[in-house]
Amino acid sequence: MATPLVVAESLHLEYPTKVVFDGLTLGVEEGDRIGIVGRNGDGKSSLLGLLSGLTRPQSGRVVRRGGVRFGVLAQGDDLDPAATVGHTIVGTRPEHEWAGSPAIREVITGLVADIDWTATVGELSGGQRRRVSLAALLVGDWDVIALDEPTNHLDIEGIAWLAEHLKNRWARNSGGLLVVTHDRWFLDEVATSTWEVHDGVVEPFEGGYAAYVLQRVERDRIAAATEAKRQNLMRKELAWLRRGAPARTSKPKFRIDAATVLIEDVPPIRNPLELQRLAVARLGKDVVDLEDAGVSYGDNEVLRDVTWRIAPGERTGIVGANGSGKSTLLGLISGDVRPTSGRVKRGKTVRLGLLDQQFSQLAEIGDDRVREVLARTRTTFTVDGRDLTPAQLLERLGFAREHLATRVAELSGGQKRRLQLLLLLLDELNLICLDEPTNDVDAEMLAAMEDLLDSWPGTLIVVSHDRYLVERVTDQQYAILDGHLRHLPGGVDEYLRLRRDQAAAPVPASRASAPAQAGTHPSLSGAERRAVQKELSAVERRLGRLGTDIDAVHQKMAAHDHSDYQGLQELTEKVRSLTDEAAGLEERWLELSEQLD
Repeated sequence: MATPLVVAESLHLEYPTKVVFDGLTLGVEEGDRIGIVGRNGDGKSSLLGLLSGLTRPQSGRVVRRGGVRFGVLAQGDDLDPAATVGHTIVGTRPEHEWAGSPAIREVITGLVADIDWTATVGELSGGQRRRVSLAALLVGDWDVIALDEPTNHLDIEGIAWLAEHLKNRWARNSGGLLVVTHDRWFLDEVATSTWEVHDGVVEPFEGGYAAYVLQRVERDRIAAATEAKRQNLMRKELAWLRRGAPARTSKPKFRIDAATVLIEDVPPIRNPLELQRLAVARLGKDVVDLEDAGVSYGDNEVLRDVTWRIAPGERTGIVGANGSGKSTLLGLISGDVRPTSGRVKRGKTVRLGLLDQQFSQLAEIGDDRVREVLARTRTTFTVDGRDLTPAQLLERLGFAREHLATRVAELSGGQKRRLQLLLLLLDELNLICLDEPTNDVDAEMLAAMEDLLDSWPGTLIVVSHDRYLVERVTDQQYAILDGHLRHLPGGVDEYLRLRRDQAAAPVPASRASAPAQAGTHPSLSGAERRAVQKELSAVERRLGRLGTDIDAVHQKMAAHDHSDYQGLQELTEKVRSLTDEAAGLEERWLELSEQLD
């Protein structure tokens, strides 16, 4: 029999506007690997806080077995901005101690190998800071680890490394893991059981995300649940999982016979031939052609010799490491970036929309109420043969009707992402590019978003580190490797293999000697230098405003009534949205600064 590590008994947690948990009893045992899912605001982070001791319940108690060490990664961090990266991760350990530990070296190599060991935390971008926080936790010796959105700011390789590390961190039937994440591929990799947090309760399921989807559909069918909309979404997702989601249906915990019975009357998630026919009717045969296209900044060649004929109805995912050129490629497609070699040809009927990470589409309508914005859009949108109004579409995306009177600028990050996607779908576009669309949204919202995209008859290009999303909504994947665009017949698994091969290959002599020439930099023409300086100044001004905004929200949180759960949640989401925007701008600032050096 498994030994309990942490036991919660009759927990009650409430705030003036909401009862989060009432009479909650559960436990974490040796060998548990638990993924926690649920809608934003339903209490996932509160549950981690209760179990870790960071949040005190109004009644009930949490008991740990004697000597149990509990490590936590929260969504925010309390790192000392004046501390160095090295001190933050290994503390005061002597160098021979941590450098001689294979476990510590593995974490440092896997997460922060590219970050200056002597840099101060205050100098880091948001993404780098997150990786340092994660590394500082993982070098410790813990019996239980709780992770709140650990994949934020990690690229596909980093996510794959973290999943492998957590699977091998403890011996079988020892240690305990609790993970809150919207990354469904990651859940399937690391979780052997799933807790769904909803309506003040925690409901357990066997297996990872795929098995959870099956069992939840069974539960809803048996109970004749009234939430038919949510049930249909999950059954549709189950159909995709059963019919060929990579690396999922072969797992024993996924009960294939039961799944086959459940989905026998569910049609395929997409009809590619019909979608392509509709796309040709809307687009013609020409969409965007890239012919030997390249983008360089001085001698820094970001993309080279890219040839890609984007077809009507094509659904393509783009993967690559941070800074590899994915956003530059989207810029070539959208026309925001001009090629320095080759050419880009666009069809005359192309109407393109870009969902970016900074919510730029919403900047001009920040003072408008959501209801006013919807009144100016298309009256209906067809999904599965049914005409839905914009308000119905928003509701389908998990947007509450009471928020229709809210000003756009006052929406949370997740609400803005829903509205941003809705406006793209209603704008009668025929080519949509999505740049990291999973930021700020939960798994249920992602399932709803995927459902809408299934019936959207246009060309779709997706850049994302969310492997599940890429495999779910696209039919093929490409990778950017050393500036080249490469087709991946084997999908994301092939990309990870190629990256491993790259890392294992010997470094050419010309590249190995590059550090000795660090004093030489690509020279820019006068016009190019002025353009880079202009953009750099704009980025610095925006970063300054964001820093002020983040400080202001932190001050509000400090002065806010800590019993007002809903108010604190909204402020937390606002900080997260501002921090994500700042992280993206900081990375761009570094790119521009390197061009001027």
